Amino acid sequence: MASEGVGSSQSWKDVYRGMSSDNIKGLVLALSSSIFIGASFIVKKKGLKKAAASGVRAGVGGYSYLFEPLWWVGMITMIVGEVANFAAYAFAPAILVTPLGALSIIISAVLAHIILRERLHTFGILGCALCVVGSITIVLHAPQEREIESVTEVWDLATEPAFLFYAAMVITTSLVLIFHYLPQYGQTHIMFYIGVCSLVGSLSVMSVKAIGIALKLTLSGMNQLIYPQTWAFTMIVIVCIITQMNYLNKALDTFNTAVVSPIYYVMFTSLTILASVIMFKDWDRQNPTQIVTELCGFVTILSGTFLLHKTKDMVDGPPTLPVRLPKHTDEEDGFGQEGIPLKRQDSLRS
Repeated sequence: MASEGVGSSQSWKDVYRGMSSDNIKGLVLALSSSIFIGASFIVKKKGLKKAAASGVRAGVGGYSYLFEPLWWVGMITMIVGEVANFAAYAFAPAILVTPLGALSIIISAVLAHIILRERLHTFGILGCALCVVGSITIVLHAPQEREIESVTEVWDLATEPAFLFYAAMVITTSLVLIFHYLPQYGQTHIMFYIGVCSLVGSLSVMSVKAIGIALKLTLSGMNQLIYPQTWAFTMIVIVCIITQMNYLNKALDTFNTAVVSPIYYVMFTSLTILASVIMFKDWDRQNPTQIVTELCGFVTILSGTFLLHKTKDMVDGPPTLPVRLPKHTDEEDGFGQEGIPLKRQDSLRS
């Protein structure tokens, strides 16, 4: 019994020892980032609504929001959050940092319910809770940060065949979505806007992590700014962020905020974790139990997001009679709510 107690105590020590000081710094920065980013969705949406009242909506190609101060407040808030997120990647692996974006889902969904009057169903609240539980599960089993002593090491990882293939697939898919599918389906299918943001975002995170590592090493006395790879990663980040912001604005202006946030989170997190596993080989430093637990945590997040998405238009309580009356009235005239002739077959027979 005594040996079992000693063994149990030792295992707990191993668990706590696994959370390094760098991982803790990354955790705190990631939490702060989620708070700022979650609030920025709401402020930007308010700015987009004000801009649409006096100009062309962003969802149909307008840029009047650039002259709206409230939108810029939201943009600055998001930048603060992204800076904190940027710093987090310099200290902790992407598998630990990225899932904490679930907190921004809860903040944006709750604020959208309170400020924007976008109803959040009871099951939506359960979905938020599942997202948090799944994120905590992933964080508790995240791998240690890889030891890197030069930005050239990151460049070598990024130019390995596996990651080059992933990057090529991301760029090709994004271009197809932008030039072929978005003009036709962007206003009716949320996945196309979010798909571009998420695909490009996974590359931006890998580049942000490279820059973060370069700055961290530079501040510690090993100058990384002399390497061209540092500036190459910087250019990639600039292009990716501009693309992300453009299509995220279109998604926010076109669709419900409480739906944009979770879907963007799930797709962005999935692709970022995939990119990190390919580029930094995070799972090579973990045992099968840890990997399976992380996957279970991610499935929990997906379940929460599914609940948020499926209940976005649901209203608590039974439907009332007045809500259904207009539909019956329309049907008597032969047309549904969308103007579709419901009696077309009868007229054809006659």
